[in-house]
Amino acid sequence: MIGGIDIVTLIAALMAASTPVLLAATGELVAEKSGVLNLGVEGMMILGAVAGFATAVTTGSPVLGFLGGAVAGALLASLFAVLTQLLLSNQTATGLALTLFGLGLSALFGKGFEGIRPPPTTKLDFGPLSEIPVLGPILFHHDWMVYLSLVLVAATWAFLKYARAGLILRAVGENHDAAHALGYRVIAVRFAALAFGGALAGLGGAYLSLVRVPQWTEGMTAGAGWIALAIVVFASWKPERVLVGAYLFGGITALQLQLQAAGYAIPVHLLSMAPYVITVLVLVILSATHRHGAPAAPAALGRSFHASS
Repeated sequence: MIGGIDIVTLIAALMAASTPVLLAATGELVAEKSGVLNLGVEGMMILGAVAGFATAVTTGSPVLGFLGGAVAGALLASLFAVLTQLLLSNQTATGLALTLFGLGLSALFGKGFEGIRPPPTTKLDFGPLSEIPVLGPILFHHDWMVYLSLVLVAATWAFLKYARAGLILRAVGENHDAAHALGYRVIAVRFAALAFGGALAGLGGAYLSLVRVPQWTEGMTAGAGWIALAIVVFASWKPERVLVGAYLFGGITALQLQLQAAGYAIPVHLLSMAPYVITVLVLVILSATHRHGAPAAPAALGRSFHASS
């Protein structure tokens, strides 16, 4: 206990608080590795939040709720893929429109679900492991989505580094013309990457409405999608650095909640904005510190591909 803050509880809380941003950032990293910039992460997250919440409440199953959130996010990402990869619309403008569309659509569909509690997402039972001092509460007292997010980060790292499909995705992101010349289906690769990114963003949104809050509130993502985008950039498109960035954001979020609970005389609005401000500042500083020798963005990022080229 330091200054009224329980450090063990704080570390355990940051893992849960980080999960929505970690999922969204991991998905966006894969999309950007394919050479596509999707600024609609916020829209996919909020649509995943309402779809996951509605599905869980309707079916009584949080598992189906998470699945519904992932499907909603993937569908919205697929719409983005059609517009940018087939119709060759501007990626930046389309991504911003996607966010506005997701926010508006979620507000419309969410009206009937306000004030309702979703079915609980149970925590995994690790038996004696959960009783280990310090490590038990930190590592073995979470729901399955927290562990799934960590598995997805590790799987993404291994996929991009070792899998043949991951190498093809990276090749498409670096030089889509060369990849096309070698016979790789650039548009199909990008569609798959975008759908995966949308599914993870939807999962992150569903986690917010089913576990973190848990309830449906209009605009409840509160900029988490933009933080996910920032984390991907400042993490130099590396999954392990995305994990660090997301946990940094989650740690500050958990800390500001603990400070409020401990009764510190700090204005609530300052505490509420602290996770966003501090996370961006720290990520900028880390990015500047490690800029020398850090990998650049995928060379084809944000560029449209013409199949006839």
